[in-house]
Amino acid sequence: MRIALFVTCLADTLFPEAAKATVRLLERLGHEVVFPAEQTCCGQMHVNTGYQRDALPLIRRHVRTFDPYDVIVAPSGSCVGSVRHQHPLVARRAGDVRLAGRAEDLATRTYELSELLVDVLGMTDVGAYYPHRVTYHPTCHSLRMLRVGDRPLRLLRAVRGLDLVELPAAEQCCGFGGTFAVKNADTSTAMLADKMRHVLSTGADVCTASDSSCLMHLGGGLSRLRTGVRTVHLAEILAATERSETTGARGRTAARP
Repeated sequence: MRIALFVTCLADTLFPEAAKATVRLLERLGHEVVFPAEQTCCGQMHVNTGYQRDALPLIRRHVRTFDPYDVIVAPSGSCVGSVRHQHPLVARRAGDVRLAGRAEDLATRTYELSELLVDVLGMTDVGAYYPHRVTYHPTCHSLRMLRVGDRPLRLLRAVRGLDLVELPAAEQCCGFGGTFAVKNADTSTAMLADKMRHVLSTGADVCTASDSSCLMHLGGGLSRLRTGVRTVHLAEILAATERSETTGARGRTAARP
């Protein structure tokens, strides 16, 4: 299958390993991954902060860039949620009926990674090997907007060597929420403290999720407290193999804590 990678801003600028791992994983499974070079921000940040008019050019560009592809994947439930739900809505509110229709069509072909693996490719065991104690945080957009359900957990349960431990109060928000963490810093910090307490109670070495944004928030807090718990994107775990673990080719995410 030929799959277009929607890299997202955070992967492009701050956490490229999540995108690289997505490519490694899909290529290992026998698929061709292409990177449309014209892609930019999908406009989620603009829409979430009330700048819908400024998001329109980004939505038009996104639709134009990815329209030629039958399957698009992103290592982010947040950005896929924006493509599915915000793009058609913003276009319709702007009176651009044609763009809204094209956005709706593209939305049906755009998947978060776990959705692509389980629903489209029909896989739960991707041949991964990751010998660590791991807990999973279901991010708000993937949980509530995309409703990915237990797909990430089904994938993690099939990873050889992985000890998956349940996260208490898993459905509670970590407190990031994009600009929410900046505009409501005190509330965000309190929510983060609750989430970190639950993560630490599991005794996990690694906390994983499908959004780099939430992992950035959680990772910052866990690092400042010097807990020793690492945050690793779901794609990085699924891309890991026994060979990469042995050779140390995956750097920090392959090394034992």
